[in-house]
Amino acid sequence: MTSQSFTITPIKDTIGAIISGVDLNHLDGASIKGRVLAQIKEALLRHQVIFFRNQNLQTPAQVNLARSLGSLHIHPVFPTVPNFPEVIVLDSHETDLRDNELWHTDVTFSKTPPLGCVLRAVKVPKSGGDTLWASGTAAFNALDIKIQDKIKGLTATHDIRLSFPKERFGGASKAEKARLEEIYRKNPPVSHPVVRTHPDTGKLALFVSEGFTTKINELPESESRELLDFLTQHAVKEAFHLRWQWQEGDVAIWDNRVTQHKALFDYGDAHRIMHRATINGDVPYYVA
Repeated sequence: MTSQSFTITPIKDTIGAIISGVDLNHLDGASIKGRVLAQIKEALLRHQVIFFRNQNLQTPAQVNLARSLGSLHIHPVFPTVPNFPEVIVLDSHETDLRDNELWHTDVTFSKTPPLGCVLRAVKVPKSGGDTLWASGTAAFNALDIKIQDKIKGLTATHDIRLSFPKERFGGASKAEKARLEEIYRKNPPVSHPVVRTHPDTGKLALFVSEGFTTKINELPESESRELLDFLTQHAVKEAFHLRWQWQEGDVAIWDNRVTQHKALFDYGDAHRIMHRATINGDVPYYVA
């Protein structure tokens, strides 16, 4: 598919597209920038995650691009780029990144999880370190109608401690441990709908993940665990996900409201650096 400014090549029917013919570092001129951004937003709503090769996006341009989609989030745990607190650094030589190898939707431990993210590949291993994205919309649509009806209107608890446990993020010093406890205090468990209505498209999507979702609130513990295990495994089936093999300079933008992702930690001691700008979102809701 060719738009006025660039070419959009779908990856799968359920999720993903590659966009070529645009330089994200140089969206010069208000009319050009406005037209291109409108097309990017449209592609993002349609494909849920979109990719741009060979961008080598600079930090100011990354911030401006992300900010064009909304205000930016400051992450409570990860380190950031100097002078750019909106851009977190995911550096495999500096931070324990095993939490990213769980399927998760970013920052659902917040009452207002992010709208989306702009991620750029700064340094990638020669092999490994791919990222997978899955469509919650496709996953919900593929459920049996009886299960759809059962889970509509249910809520689930999301907890930061599931992906950021004391064992790995508490640190060795009292100060580090106190810092993590303060993060927990400022980010208590929250409830979100199991099935989320997209605020722009109106489509329904599964909104649970193994990374942050701990229980379904309205069900007994054993039934909650059984249903949650089923839903989190169903949500990431191959039919609903893609696998992206990174090259340095790549940029990915995804709709965090209806997707989840997993970054593979299969590259040993090789060095992998990613920079992520996260766009603030709103309160998830379900409308029948």
